[in-house]
Amino acid sequence: MIVKKTLTLRFIYEFAGYHLWWLTAWMSLVAGICYFTHCKLSFPWLPLALIGTAVAFYVGFKNSHAYDRLWGGIKIWSALVNESRKLTTMIKHYRTEEMPADDGAAIRKQIIFRHIAYLYLLREQLLQPTPWEHVSPESRTSGPCNRRRRAKLNEQYAAELSEVAHQQYLTNEEQVSLLGYNNKAAQLLDKQTEMIQLLYERKAINMIQQIDLEATIKSTYELQGNAERIKQAPFPRKYASFSFLFVCIFIFFLPFGIIGEFSKLGNAGIWLSIPAGAIVGWVYVVMEMIGDYSENPFEGLHNDTPMLAICRAIEIDMLQMLGMPDIPQPIQPKGAVLL
Repeated sequence: MIVKKTLTLRFIYEFAGYHLWWLTAWMSLVAGICYFTHCKLSFPWLPLALIGTAVAFYVGFKNSHAYDRLWGGIKIWSALVNESRKLTTMIKHYRTEEMPADDGAAIRKQIIFRHIAYLYLLREQLLQPTPWEHVSPESRTSGPCNRRRRAKLNEQYAAELSEVAHQQYLTNEEQVSLLGYNNKAAQLLDKQTEMIQLLYERKAINMIQQIDLEATIKSTYELQGNAERIKQAPFPRKYASFSFLFVCIFIFFLPFGIIGEFSKLGNAGIWLSIPAGAIVGWVYVVMEMIGDYSENPFEGLHNDTPMLAICRAIEIDMLQMLGMPDIPQPIQPKGAVLL
């Protein structure tokens, strides 16, 4: 997630500035042909303006729904923060009136540790590339560039990622038991339910408290399912594909309409159409790219949900509530991007 108020020119260029080069080349080619051959390749501006208006509405519609997916990812992880705090405070304080000699302190600690491991494991699962994402190995156009961007971000956060990889919140037996499952995060939630049931059987919690704890596990299941729905269900490809196609059609015809208008200023006006057309075309390209990169909030790029920072924030809250001595530091933004 980008956390800086304004974007630098360097960042804008790295994201979409290079498109100005081929846009300028296309505008220059058409303008050069018109100028040196005296061919009138222009056509009336009104049809092009209608096409541009229709494309702008279509791209805006697509971007609105793409933003819903991005915002949906942030809301899911924000809800996980709340559920994690609720789970911790209930596990810590729920007791029965009988107060058995073994109040399940070891089990309670395991539940909290297992939940922290669950969050990091869920993040790893959500970062696995899908065929339609920009970092997918199947993407041969923008794929290599975006995989380098993701690798660069991971290099910037190498120390934090290494720290997470060496955590020991799960026992060796639990880590080995997870190897045979596709959805390891869901298996950890299943184990949480087993441990809560064990606390009830040992009379460390009563039935009402068990129901409250199970409701939190159920909510966590639902939030994971919502995140997996966004991850595993692509943005409707017809909306995305035709949006890109319509922008390409508009840009293809753009110099022919602009040259017709600027040629009214004389031969020198033809050359003025080049920067004007490149800027107009670039605006449409950037609008398309913003929506395109907002479709997938869990692919580990600069515009995504900052899952690593959220996991660390939850980890800090849970460990402090548990009274642990060694508390990790919050994840700080690097290069105006929070991972």
